[in-house]
Amino acid sequence: MPAFRNRRAAALPAKLSRSWLLASAADKANFGPALASEADSVIFDMEDAVPAAGKAAARERVVEALSTGMTAWVRVNGIETDYWADDLAALSKAPGLRGVMLAMTEKPEQVTHTAMRLQAGTPVLALIESAIGIENATDIARAPGTFRLAFGVGDFRRDTGASDSPMALAYARSRLVVASRVGQLPGPIDGPTVGALGEELLEACKVTASMGMTGKLCLLADAADTINKGLSPSDSEIKWAHELLDAHAAGAVVGDGSYLPRLARAEKISSLADSYGLWNA
Repeated sequence: MPAFRNRRAAALPAKLSRSWLLASAADKANFGPALASEADSVIFDMEDAVPAAGKAAARERVVEALSTGMTAWVRVNGIETDYWADDLAALSKAPGLRGVMLAMTEKPEQVTHTAMRLQAGTPVLALIESAIGIENATDIARAPGTFRLAFGVGDFRRDTGASDSPMALAYARSRLVVASRVGQLPGPIDGPTVGALGEELLEACKVTASMGMTGKLCLLADAADTINKGLSPSDSEIKWAHELLDAHAAGAVVGDGSYLPRLARAEKISSLADSYGLWNA
């Protein structure tokens, strides 16, 4: 079946991707609809979404899809599992591979070893899902091969006993944000808010954005558009940026010490609005 990636999403650099849709590799029927969705990036999931008995078949399914016209990221099994090496050996030959998400990342060398088994330049998303991973986040962010950090909320909560409240997860999210900045990476990707859609998901996105995270995982295609809206500059921010930049272009004079930081923020909002196609939305 031919796969036509959402053109808008296909043209967006992954460093700016807001919504990251996990599509289970347990069934190839999941791939096409995921790629046609509004998700900025799509991840074929060979890890949590596939039981042990189905790992080999899922791997074959993904490689076939990525060799017959589809393009996607792939979540591979953790380096401590029996599947990691086989996952990478198979994916290293797949022409449609955009990058991999490494499950259960806890050490920087795990990312580097993963990158070394793939085609040169293949980006690796480090999915951090444990207390050890959070504490090593800065080293992971600096590791050769790391493209972006992501937060595995469910496994982190199981590991630590933390609740799903923003306060309980604030430390972990902050560590990922600071580590990403230190490692000169794009903003980190927050974990999914399972089952949430509409206003509930928008509220979750407000938490994500307030922490400094710029992407969010999701399990439902219907969640992607809401995440894109929730993690984009608002209409009022775009209007403010447009007005400030117009005034600056017309010769506005620096009035105080906050002017240059505000100008930089306006330029960033303008750039994002252009990338996301929001000026005329």
